[in-house]
Amino acid sequence: MRITEIFYSIQGESSFIGRPCVFIRTTGCNLRCVWCDTAYSFYGGEEISLDDVMKKVESYGCRLVEITGGEPMLQKEIYELCDRLLAANFTVLMETGGSLDLSKLDPRVIKIVDLKCPGSGEVERNYWPNLEILQPHDQIKFVIKDRRDYEWALEVIRKHRLDERFHLLFSPVFGEMELRPLAEWMLTDRVKAQLQVQLHKYIWSPEMRGV
Repeated sequence: MRITEIFYSIQGESSFIGRPCVFIRTTGCNLRCVWCDTAYSFYGGEEISLDDVMKKVESYGCRLVEITGGEPMLQKEIYELCDRLLAANFTVLMETGGSLDLSKLDPRVIKIVDLKCPGSGEVERNYWPNLEILQPHDQIKFVIKDRRDYEWALEVIRKHRLDERFHLLFSPVFGEMELRPLAEWMLTDRVKAQLQVQLHKYIWSPEMRGV
């Protein structure tokens, strides 16, 4: 399996924000979002056996694991990795760009699906059938760059009744979208979503890797 990094840090996003977590960052991505903050994971990485991945994860003594990227769904071993983590009683989070079919993942995996807003430059790549196979414990994230993205997200939520089905996350693009206006828009419109900051970027430098 091609891996960019495996590290232990504080979960900076999702409903698990603030909790210690082991991160498995895979290499490679099929999208090129204009605001991407992990472009270093597009290329390179190292081939690591699943046995060695498991040993590294287990060495931290933490039961919460997130598989992220890049786009982890590009890895052919992703299903076996999830199966092995679940069998070892880890809580498994899967951070995915949402452009690929998720139906074959074990339903116990908590999928955090990043629906791409127009400001990402990849809105046409959303794989909409995923919305029909997600479980109530799964989460949907909207990375908001501007008012246009916000209005688009509201339209998608209403059209698919997402606020009745899933935990929703509104995440401002770091360094571009200020927190206050997004918070005020959400309050005005009574949006049933969690305003999410990327906590790790406030604890450490936004450019620091392995956190």
